[in-house]
Amino acid sequence: MKKEFQLHDRREFLGDAIKGAALLAALPRVSARAAEKAASNPFAYDVRRLEKTDPKLISHEEVKRWKVAHPDARRLGLTPDGQLLVAAGNYLTAFSPEGERGFEMALTQPARAMAATADGPIYIGLRDHVEVFDAKGQRKAVWDSPGKKTWFTALAWNGNDLFAADAGNRVILRYDLSGKVVGRLGERNKERNVPGFIVPSPYLDIEPARDGLLRVNNPGRHRVEVYTPDGDFELAWGAASMGITGFCGCCNPINLALLPDGRCVTCEKGLPRVKIYTERGEFESVVAGAESFPENARACASKGLGDCTQGGLDAVADGQGRIFILDFVTSEVRVMRAKA
Repeated sequence: MKKEFQLHDRREFLGDAIKGAALLAALPRVSARAAEKAASNPFAYDVRRLEKTDPKLISHEEVKRWKVAHPDARRLGLTPDGQLLVAAGNYLTAFSPEGERGFEMALTQPARAMAATADGPIYIGLRDHVEVFDAKGQRKAVWDSPGKKTWFTALAWNGNDLFAADAGNRVILRYDLSGKVVGRLGERNKERNVPGFIVPSPYLDIEPARDGLLRVNNPGRHRVEVYTPDGDFELAWGAASMGITGFCGCCNPINLALLPDGRCVTCEKGLPRVKIYTERGEFESVVAGAESFPENARACASKGLGDCTQGGLDAVADGQGRIFILDFVTSEVRVMRAKA
């Protein structure tokens, strides 16, 4: 998996990768020698400080945590009635917000994405195609794969169409209800002022917002971009930075969620953390910092932070404003509630 994405747009994101990943390479384990050197050199950049989050910035507290039913958990979803959907291995399992296990679907391949609609159908993205199930878990349709390089990582339903994030081809596909591709978003187009996605590893997410626009992460550019359903590029926010207000490493954020009031929740890998930004992209707070996910940070560090595909986080937010975080390494779901 790593090699397939390693070469995508390498020249474009190499500069940011050097600035971010090189400094983070030793983050989880700082040797005594390095600490000694930092103490003797007032100009040394001490990355140890990034392991801890300023308590004043933390806006949420963990109120519950549970282990998911199967290993290799990779995606979280939310049904219109508030049930959580967890894609783990060849299974899609439903949970109540309290962690009580509900229905489960056995799949032919690992699920990479899902989207549940108000009128019943559940769309599940396998690696290279989408399958449609009814509310009882019966498969109703299998859509054709759009191409060899397809690697679906997210699905989103906006009430009219299904949008699929194809990290392999670096594009968002717009499907009608019959499974026909009726639009392509995010492909580089100078005439339309579309910059194009830089996706070094299989992390590309999409979220429909209350304003009718779509939020998409562009991890290689370290930002979140806003598109119309027809593919017009509206605006972008975010920056490569070692500071808490930006996104570090080669490619972050990796996943998004939206709160009921339109604020954006971002998830990062390498230095695993979850943050909140306003609708216009102004940093607001930290939901959970890197110190909350030590195993996740170690997993990424062992493979190299430049193209980490081992660690990472996903999140969804429900109508009450609770944020649910999925840890890819520990296969745990954490329920986060805003502090009083």
